[in-house]
Amino acid sequence: MKKIGILLFLGLITTACNQTPKHEVNPSNLEQTAFFTESTRDGLFIHITESYNDPHRVLMPLKMANMMATDKDVIVYLDIHAVELLVKGAKDLTFADFDSFQTYIKQLVEKKVGVYACPTCLKIAGFKPEDLMDGVQVAQKDKFFNFTKGRIITLDY
Repeated sequence: MKKIGILLFLGLITTACNQTPKHEVNPSNLEQTAFFTESTRDGLFIHITESYNDPHRVLMPLKMANMMATDKDVIVYLDIHAVELLVKGAKDLTFADFDSFQTYIKQLVEKKVGVYACPTCLKIAGFKPEDLMDGVQVAQKDKFFNFTKGRIITLDY
């Protein structure tokens, strides 16, 4: 009887040792995970609300957008007072140690970064979509979610 108990105990131990834990990584999934991580770029959503009264708060995020656009998906959304900077004929905005507003916008458009203006804010400021400078678009909610397949990180200025 003692021998049967020992054999049963050894059988249970052997069976338990041969089980693969659920949290263990499957090598075939590891390759898929590595591929997804390497091929999927994260996205940066930059939101700007200020205008001429706070040039640092406008130009800093545009500088970051330009830097990040080299290896991240980026969109820039301007609303509230910032829309007045986006219209044709608007006075350019400058601040120490930064390129000008219009320079950054041109660089972003050349990099195919979406630059969007809030349609309601544009209307409140007395402008129409056709008043926007070249390359700037009226915001559409789908663009906020479909510009990247990775995570979306938001910087709010």
